[in-house]
Amino acid sequence: MRAIRYQEIAEDLRRRVGAGEFDASRLLPSESELSESYSASRVTIRRSLEVLRSEGLVESRQGYGWLVAGEPLSQNLSRLETIEAQLVGAGIVSERRILQFEYGTASAAVADVLGCRSVLTVRRLNLADNVPFGLVTVWCPERLAAPLSKSSLEESSFLEQLGVEVLGATQTISAGLVAGEDARLLEVPDGSPVLIAERVTRGTGREPILMSEHIIPAHRSRFEVELSVDDTSSFSGGLQLVDDQES
Repeated sequence: MRAIRYQEIAEDLRRRVGAGEFDASRLLPSESELSESYSASRVTIRRSLEVLRSEGLVESRQGYGWLVAGEPLSQNLSRLETIEAQLVGAGIVSERRILQFEYGTASAAVADVLGCRSVLTVRRLNLADNVPFGLVTVWCPERLAAPLSKSSLEESSFLEQLGVEVLGATQTISAGLVAGEDARLLEVPDGSPVLIAERVTRGTGREPILMSEHIIPAHRSRFEVELSVDDTSSFSGGLQLVDDQES
């Protein structure tokens, strides 16, 4: 007996997923694109995708559409270390691509945090197993940046090269949307949900030595924190409710 059309499409998509066609971004073509390529109605395409979802092969996410099912990468927030170190520890190949390495005048917001106007700005794309994982911008006071070069920062982190003892960092995480050049670099559609982590790293005198912004596609990462009821725990943190009507 000849297979029903939605079953035929499901079988072909199953083959394509199994062959790793969508592994780079995990994103499948949109329903309208699949409808055109298979010359089938959106209803038929949706039914085919629901078959694959029932098999655990694909999933749908608001803002992304349909993706190959998979676990997001986990980042532990209970200690200060680079995401690269965590990826390597998980057996994942980590890579950095420096997009900008430039000395100049900081914005008012950055200058206010770092306490200086002359900074080195470094923008990079982080990859995990050759898949774009995060878009990171780091600002470093010029007085601390002498040991740094574009090539050295492709090999190892600021923390490993600054030669400054680090006390710790404050990190805030919020949700946002990405579009334009940032979306293209991260290989996600315009308007895709992202996590935005802003971090201020401090030296032993509590002076800010780095400020950074990390833009991470929401479907590719999750943050983990170990919470303790012991008042003597070294971990401290808090939850701040933000009025979404604020500018």
